[in-house]
Amino acid sequence: MPLSGKETLKVKITGNKVILREKRLSDAWNDYTWETNSDLAQLDAVHVLTIPFSRYLTDYSEELRAPFLNSHRFAIDTRDGKHIGNCSYYHISEIKSETELGIMIGDRNYWNKGYGEDTVTTMVDYIFRETKLKRIYLKTLESNNRAQKCFQKCGFVWYEKLLNDGFNFILMETSRKHWLTKQKPT
Repeated sequence: MPLSGKETLKVKITGNKVILREKRLSDAWNDYTWETNSDLAQLDAVHVLTIPFSRYLTDYSEELRAPFLNSHRFAIDTRDGKHIGNCSYYHISEIKSETELGIMIGDRNYWNKGYGEDTVTTMVDYIFRETKLKRIYLKTLESNNRAQKCFQKCGFVWYEKLLNDGFNFILMETSRKHWLTKQKPT
């Protein structure tokens, strides 16, 4: 049962539209393309990546060999195997019994078609069924109404605003109790 972030996940999680799987080296080019896209960076409130692909690939390969502690990263594939984005849960705290969720659908051809919602519900369901964590939280830009609507559909509720590095964020959360009593299993 993954919890502390120290275990290596050998997992494939199937949703209605997506399959969440371990990251692999062949994902590097898509990830690099998405991380060097200024529109996607703006939606994520991060700086556009500027290093050359060769350096990125070296770093990517190293991260696959030695994943970050207290973090689980997944590729998002369509049911027919097309890599369209990434999701993760990180900042795992056994003491607080919580984790932070992140998602990015990098392939715009899959926006507004339910892939984000299916990814979030599939990941949240997995976390609450396979770990002992009791709370999942996330942050999204206050201006990203599309993401907020997606998260609300998935059972997340607003609990705070945050100003960080000049960006206004909305903080949202869901709990194990709420999820297991209110959500339909995926």
